[in-house]
Amino acid sequence: MSQLSNACLIAGLAIAGGASAQSPGDQDPYAWLEDVQGARAMDWVKARNAKAEAEIAGTPAFKSLEADIRAILDSDAKIPGVEKIGDHYYNFWKDKQHERGIWRRTTLAEYRKPDPKWETVLDLDALNAAEGAKWVWHGADCLRPKYQRCLIALSPGGSDADVTREFDLATRQFVKDGFSRPEAKGGLAWIDEDTVYVFTDFGEGTLTSSGYPNIVKEWRRGTPMSAAKIVYEGKPGDMYIAASRDHTPGHQRDFVSRTIAFWNDELYLRKADGSLAKVEAPNSAQKGVHKDWLLLELRDPYEAGGKTYAPGSLIATRFDDFMAGKRDFSVLFAPDEKSSLAGYTWTKDHLVLNVMEDVKNRLSVLTPGKDGWARSAFVGAPSIGSVGVGAVDADDSNAVWLTATDFLTPTTLSIAEIGKQPEVLKSNPVFFDGSKHVMEQHFATSKDGTKVPYFLVRPKDLAFDGKAPTLLYGYGGFTVSMTPTYSGGIGKGWLEKGGVYALANIRGGGEYGPRWHQAALKANRHKAYEDFAAIADDLVARKITSPRHLGTMGGSNGGLLMGNMLTQYPEKFGAIVVQVPLLDMKRYSKLLAGASWMAEYGDPDTADWDFIRTFSPYHLFDPNKDYPPTFFATSTKDDRVHPAHARKMMAMMEAAGKDVRYYENIEGGHGGAANNAQAAHMNALAYTFLWQQLTKDGAASEPGDADPPKRERRPRGAISGSRL
Repeated sequence: MSQLSNACLIAGLAIAGGASAQSPGDQDPYAWLEDVQGARAMDWVKARNAKAEAEIAGTPAFKSLEADIRAILDSDAKIPGVEKIGDHYYNFWKDKQHERGIWRRTTLAEYRKPDPKWETVLDLDALNAAEGAKWVWHGADCLRPKYQRCLIALSPGGSDADVTREFDLATRQFVKDGFSRPEAKGGLAWIDEDTVYVFTDFGEGTLTSSGYPNIVKEWRRGTPMSAAKIVYEGKPGDMYIAASRDHTPGHQRDFVSRTIAFWNDELYLRKADGSLAKVEAPNSAQKGVHKDWLLLELRDPYEAGGKTYAPGSLIATRFDDFMAGKRDFSVLFAPDEKSSLAGYTWTKDHLVLNVMEDVKNRLSVLTPGKDGWARSAFVGAPSIGSVGVGAVDADDSNAVWLTATDFLTPTTLSIAEIGKQPEVLKSNPVFFDGSKHVMEQHFATSKDGTKVPYFLVRPKDLAFDGKAPTLLYGYGGFTVSMTPTYSGGIGKGWLEKGGVYALANIRGGGEYGPRWHQAALKANRHKAYEDFAAIADDLVARKITSPRHLGTMGGSNGGLLMGNMLTQYPEKFGAIVVQVPLLDMKRYSKLLAGASWMAEYGDPDTADWDFIRTFSPYHLFDPNKDYPPTFFATSTKDDRVHPAHARKMMAMMEAAGKDVRYYENIEGGHGGAANNAQAAHMNALAYTFLWQQLTKDGAASEPGDADPPKRERRPRGAISGSRL
């Protein structure tokens, strides 16, 4: 981790001593902490970082833990996830020797070997040294069918804002006078070798209120970006405007996307003359076009062709027929009370469905033909835990990547031809002895009677005396599903020392499809928090733990969850870690990307504030109440969720004399860390703090971990790589 400069303790103490212990009203006494890089704010940050380091990181046990986590993150034995680009298989890799990472490639024949030979394509550490920069990899888009030119996105320090630069795979050099987009939120997308779509900050009035592009243009090589031709301009209040070309051979099409808000978007087909034809599907539906087919993943009921299709369904029709006005759909998946669609992937001739039944993955294969869609079982589908599937090459192959994992089983990677048994290619190392532990699924009963699942990992010989240090992790928003994943850090640093780990599947997530998510939107947000509190109670009722030994942790929307556990249910927890959080829900829509989340939380500048204030931790804080020991962690470079949320909450609690500490990483963006060293340090701080607080009556040495599992979208043809 980049070490922060010494704290300005005098300024920090003056701020703490001079601030009144009160909840914010119209005049927010801590508004000055919203100045991200301001000298006064950064002095305050450095002072609190130094204090947290002194309290938590000053022991040999912490150093040992940090080293253990770093070794896990840097392990050369981890699965190198790959993406097929042309004839090669590309991987982005970080380890001890490559702090910022290398983009490298190999062949499938080499990749099958235990120790493949890799060819370095781009070394970010060497690039940073040459340019005096701190670039963080944001990915590459390589132009088919030659796969020679790529658009590489690089972030300064890990922020969402990044630059795009054209790169030549043959010379392994950035192209002199090639396409280059200055730092902003947005991107470039290939049209052909000499033309790209550009959506970025073009100057005043060209960004949405969320800070994302509101204009997309067509930009030709050899001309200045200022001369690019407008393709589409969004309307006031829109969230994100972009465009892309589908380069699938024989099915090349151009699309413009207008994202109005989360789960509210429009898709347009751009014709050869530049005119746009709207794809007249519901705004709330997720739209996917592949070769001949249009697939709609429904969030709301949809009436079409004299039929009504249920929310959570996946339906399909021929794209050209749909654009001509026909509405004849086939139902590929329909949910029930226990199932939801986790995802799907196309191969050359098939569609593979990934369905969750009570948060357990099941795969099946659909094959379109002249008589409709034939359905068959996925041969050799993994039967354990969490299963991921992605096409190797959707244009030319029926092969897929398969990943399988659970809390106690290291992740395996297989390659499988549809209809044949999978071939295991790689497996992550065994970082702890899982034979001493057991994984269970339980259901807690929420306040309104809803059964809420959660996973539990515990020692087989657990005493059930209510004394086990237990960590409950949750998220509960934006349709994100929390599923079992193997973590060497959790196993080595928490479970082996006698700790218990629980993962919540509360409403607001996607575990049971749209209904599960929509049940906790806006005025119903409290249901997610009631679910989480019910799981905490269930852990106590089962005598697994007790409030003084129960800790909890979450980040981003999960940080808002933690803030509400802190302010609404403080008696249920012995320690709380709040990471990159939303907390000031009166101001959230005016800070960075906050306006883009009003579909989830509501608009605090309207009557919505009447219910938003009931889950705004910054406004629920009561200086006269007792709160459990708390640790806030965020990043200066987080340009998605403003660090002021954590800063202001920390300042208010500190002024009230509460048991609270704070750490802000200078780099890292919303992920919190820009490299493995920073990730190890941040996580060692959090887990050391939790173990110290939850085992005060005597327990083992401090544990640690890398971040708990998070589901994320994967690029076409890719599998998860060196990320956790």
